[in-house]
Amino acid sequence: MQVFDDEDDYEFFLKLLKTGLERENIELHAYCLMPNHFHLLLVPQGENSLSQFMQWVMTSWGIIIKNKTSGHIWQGRFKSFIVEKRKFLSNFDALYRG
Repeated sequence: MQVFDDEDDYEFFLKLLKTGLERENIELHAYCLMPNHFHLLLVPQGENSLSQFMQWVMTSWGIIIKNKTSGHIWQGRFKSFIVEKRKFLSNFDALYRG
């Protein structure tokens, strides 16, 4: 299933991300948007901010594109991994090789 259909979708999703990042006080260090999924390299500043951010972004995007598609957009809960500071730069590369 496609998550992004055209340039407008990508641009609007980036605006949505920016709003969510500001709402939950999260730092974005890298992102990669692909037609059927996305990767984010984030540093949450609060204890529950990552979960709240992802719930808000994924629910908001689902509501926005529900008129374009049928069925589920996401295949379950988001996945998150802790990145050690010394491996931070190598994770940028891994993010883009997705």
